[in-house]
Amino acid sequence: MAFKTDIEIAREAKKKPILEIGAKLGIPSESLLPYGHDKAKVSQEFIESLAGRPDGKLILVTAINPTPAGEGKTTTTVGLGDGLNRIGKKAVVCIREASLGPNFGMKGGAAGGGMAQVVPMEEMNLHFTGDFHAITSAHNLLSAMIDNHIYWGNEQDIDARRITWRRVMDMNDRALRDIVVNLGGVANGFPRQTGFDITVASEVMAILCLSKDLTDLQTRLGNIVIGYRRDKTPVYCRDVKADGAMTVLLKDAMQPNLVQTLENNPAFVHGGPFANIAHGCNSVIATKTALKLGEYVVTEAGFGADLGAEKFFDIKCRKAGLKPAAAVIVATVRAMKMNGGVAKADLGAENVAAVQKGCPNLGRHIANVKGFGVPVVVAINHFYSDTDAEVAAVKAYVAEQGAEAILCKHWANGSAGIEELAHKVVSLAESGASTFAPLYPDEMPLFQKIETIAKRIYHASEVIADKSIRDQLKAWEAAGYGNLPVCMAKTQYSFSTDPNLRGAPTGHTVPVREVRLSAGAGFIVAICGEIMTMPGLPKVPSAEVIRLNDQGFVEGLF
Repeated sequence: MAFKTDIEIAREAKKKPILEIGAKLGIPSESLLPYGHDKAKVSQEFIESLAGRPDGKLILVTAINPTPAGEGKTTTTVGLGDGLNRIGKKAVVCIREASLGPNFGMKGGAAGGGMAQVVPMEEMNLHFTGDFHAITSAHNLLSAMIDNHIYWGNEQDIDARRITWRRVMDMNDRALRDIVVNLGGVANGFPRQTGFDITVASEVMAILCLSKDLTDLQTRLGNIVIGYRRDKTPVYCRDVKADGAMTVLLKDAMQPNLVQTLENNPAFVHGGPFANIAHGCNSVIATKTALKLGEYVVTEAGFGADLGAEKFFDIKCRKAGLKPAAAVIVATVRAMKMNGGVAKADLGAENVAAVQKGCPNLGRHIANVKGFGVPVVVAINHFYSDTDAEVAAVKAYVAEQGAEAILCKHWANGSAGIEELAHKVVSLAESGASTFAPLYPDEMPLFQKIETIAKRIYHASEVIADKSIRDQLKAWEAAGYGNLPVCMAKTQYSFSTDPNLRGAPTGHTVPVREVRLSAGAGFIVAICGEIMTMPGLPKVPSAEVIRLNDQGFVEGLF
């Protein structure tokens, strides 16, 4: 059976002018800043004019732990947005922008797939409107100003050994994880060890995604702790006078990007923090704007619910005052079989026993999301190789967990293939059953917050951390940061910190090897296991097959 690729489908899209898409939401043309004919930014002035309007219903799409079999969370997010519009609801999709690192590495893009995509897909997965470049530039401007400040006399008495601010680039490059800068003699400054993270792990990215407006943005940027003085007091971004210029670089990037789905429904695509090393949600400003403009807003959180959904609830919703009405957990028969021990090469053969064996991973996620007081429905993202018996096994298991699983065929059929899920989501959202509350209170000690997530979400038996890490957390509490939420950085492939441990493991340990203060973003990062904040390329990166064909079209991107 021959299938068109995602990029071939996207290229055949019958897009409408972006001003028409804005008009569907009541956005006047003068409030849109077009980037070509099919994408635009929404002006800050228009967003501010929406204050006082009632909010629509917020729907989270999350998933099981990702597997090489593929789950399709973004595809389902886009499909559900189209499905809700199909059944007569005014729905808006809110997703993140794509990072160049995974696109040229191995993960792929962030525009959905099949007949459930946002377009223009190629631009979205490449440079788009330049937001990531602006974030990279703002971050590295601060880096340059720190070294320049030290070079010209170091008025702030910064201890070069205690500078915590690294550099970033939006590419996977393991060679830059640990480097020495300022080599070459007196004219180049004082040598010191530092490194690069990927742009999506930047605190500037998190700040942009959590800020409510430009004033809030500059305040948060100013609050970034860049390192410490010789007396161990913190040095802030504002101390080296970088916050104003960084805000200027981010002025346009703060404005949400409006695009459309293949079915010409509105979608905001803005921000792009990873969920395994950052908080994994699109921007607050895009979500809140969409809630003022639509009856339903469908958003996603990165990777599995143990990472993305937990951070969506405990960081984004907590800080932005959002109250989700319902959650969709995406699963596939293929992924259940992989969790049940089947190799990727054997997924095409029916294996009901393996499906049943793999379902506890899904069950754990259902219980976790319900633990936040949010009603849940499971979307079975259909693959052509799924059999009726395998689908029935997933449905039966989910029913035992007190939820419903619905087979969705949006990849092949667009909104027509996801109507049943759309009706179920409306039913859950309109029922008022959501009693959302974060997992832990603000006043809980930081290490106890880490333990709470590890034990209640990951089902670990304990958290292991050196005395130096515990002492650092206590020092931050004493400095007034104890009320911040925790952002766990760990592998996305497992509830544990072992990427090869599938299913629903219990009794494992969570080693915390480092903690980082993101004072501007407003959370503490706990780096667990072997997770890296600068990924590397695989042995055969996607970049090897990406090229322009004879017609000038991109090939190999997806």
